[in-house]
Amino acid sequence: MTYTATTNPAGSAAERPAGSPTDSPVDSSAAAQADSPADSAATTPADSSADSATAGPTLAPASDGITLAGVVKRYGGSHAALDVPHLGIPAGSFTVVVGPSGCGKSTGLRVIAGLETADAGQVVIDGADVTGLPAGDRGVAMVFQDFALYPQMTVERNISFGLRLAARHDRRHGPSRDEIESRVAEVCARLGLSDLRRRLPRQLSGGERQRVGLARAIVRRPAVLLLDEPLSSLDAQLRQRARAELVRLHRELGNTVVLVTHDQLEALSMGTNLVVMNRGRVVQTGPPEQVYRYPADTFVATFLGSPPMNLHTVTPSTDLVGPSGEGPVLTGPGVAARLPGGARPGPVLLGWRPADGLIELADEVVEPADGLVVPADHGVVLRGVVDVVEFTGDGTVVTCVSPGEDTPWAVSIPGRDRVPVVGDPVRVRVAAERVHLFDPESGRRLDERISGAVEH
Repeated sequence: MTYTATTNPAGSAAERPAGSPTDSPVDSSAAAQADSPADSAATTPADSSADSATAGPTLAPASDGITLAGVVKRYGGSHAALDVPHLGIPAGSFTVVVGPSGCGKSTGLRVIAGLETADAGQVVIDGADVTGLPAGDRGVAMVFQDFALYPQMTVERNISFGLRLAARHDRRHGPSRDEIESRVAEVCARLGLSDLRRRLPRQLSGGERQRVGLARAIVRRPAVLLLDEPLSSLDAQLRQRARAELVRLHRELGNTVVLVTHDQLEALSMGTNLVVMNRGRVVQTGPPEQVYRYPADTFVATFLGSPPMNLHTVTPSTDLVGPSGEGPVLTGPGVAARLPGGARPGPVLLGWRPADGLIELADEVVEPADGLVVPADHGVVLRGVVDVVEFTGDGTVVTCVSPGEDTPWAVSIPGRDRVPVVGDPVRVRVAAERVHLFDPESGRRLDERISGAVEH
């Protein structure tokens, strides 16, 4: 539903619905995103939330606030932009959906909101099937990346727009004028906007506009709040503050929040539940720490984390054998590993996080005659030469190259530790419990320490 603004003789903006006699108040309309009204007063967005979802059959467990079942969305051609056999988002969680550009995360959010119609499957919110409901009847509110504020309205009128529209369409059951004023005052106080209520969007900073966009969404008290990269236009300092505000806001409201981002720092630091997507499919879900520590495949391993996980191709050595019952040692260019449980037949991908390596500097390294260091106990030993040194403020990232291997690998050094220089030989040790093994063909994890891996 698109709403156009007309000006009455008194000079105030009077909103009238364009196109349909059965209007539903929705902040999250497609027009809101496409028209970017904060830049132009000629076109204004539609309002984006509703008070409650229409009742329907219970299709999801009570613990799931949102469920996508067999949802498929295509934009022409045979490739599916979104293909989700099943995804359950826990009720009351702060779920962050992360993935590279084009992975389907924003499409999924718009399908949940009702701004896109899935070609197949069901969308269930709070146990009710809302697949066929319009956006305004789903009990959700959405905040876009550009905030979609009405440029001709003050902060106060931007925030209250959805409530005023609901009151106009349902004079008997809609909110009263006193209730609207009370709820606007409450949300302004909560988000630090009380002193800005009379200002126009052009008089606000980026962080202030972001808070107004949030206020307009949560003033409707939605059961589900959808955030489509709302922090991407803010500078680094504002982003950090905004992340903390969003986490605090979720803790106070207790509703289900779904935030879409490509920023892995946001994904790992903000959410209570993490969904990793790639090529339109969900790859892994679970608590952020578990997904980070036990990635389901090499995509998750290298996408989450900065620097990303190091991966080395290793094979069982025909010359080196571990203690009785452990089988051969795994070796590759500049790397040797002795792991509990014995070696698997054939090559595997051995992974480790840069922060899990313990570096030995040039004056601590004594090279053996054959150039290969085999760990005396379970673990991994790597040899390399320093290629790049990057100071990051609270630490240093050292990128190294092993003899006979073109692919560099990195190790992180805490802030006050000694740092090597370019050209120094180094040795890095990794504890066995910090090592990850992956299938070199499928990329899937080989051990059982997986949280929320999704079968393909």
